[in-house]
Amino acid sequence: MKTQNIDPKEDLLAIRNMMERSSKFLSLSGLSGVFAGICALIGATIAYFLILDSGQLFNDENLHALGSYSGNSHWIYLGVDALAVLIISTIGALYFSVRKASKVKLPFWTNSTRRLFAHLLIPFFTGGILAAVLVFRNDVELVAPVTLIFYGLALINAGKFTFGEIHYLGLTEIVLGILAAIFISHSLLFWALGFGVMHIVYGVAMYYKYER
Repeated sequence: MKTQNIDPKEDLLAIRNMMERSSKFLSLSGLSGVFAGICALIGATIAYFLILDSGQLFNDENLHALGSYSGNSHWIYLGVDALAVLIISTIGALYFSVRKASKVKLPFWTNSTRRLFAHLLIPFFTGGILAAVLVFRNDVELVAPVTLIFYGLALINAGKFTFGEIHYLGLTEIVLGILAAIFISHSLLFWALGFGVMHIVYGVAMYYKYER
């Protein structure tokens, strides 16, 4: 009678994989990041060419116009633009993640999913509320840095519940947010780099690492 050899290393690896699947949200798709990045670049392009004067977010002309009705309409259009980017990106992220979960036969809505969203949304909405307060106080030059920094904090906070690359994406967003605060007249460029280019870079990297 033959006895089957059991490799303890394989057993430990299997147990580790089971624990990771139960404790982490593994349905996050790299295509979600790519889609979100493309949406952000489209939104930044619309803001640059169709909403802002001279393409700069906080040049002298735009700052001088803040007190007028026409100046305030600039920020309303920018707010609508940013909100459209957020909504469309979120719908795309959910679509690609649900599709990935279905493909790999994993449930999408689990305890890990709830923990991830809870840790993500607390700093995310905090930053959104602070950005709205800045707009109402006419301190709009800090809106782009604040959204980048708080989004980075949200990603770092949620990174422990999903792939490790999200943590480093969060750090990148914070660095870009600080740079946007220093070089305030070019903050739209740093916003596009953070929400657009870096989402695409990390999304492509995650797709080829985990989904190909």
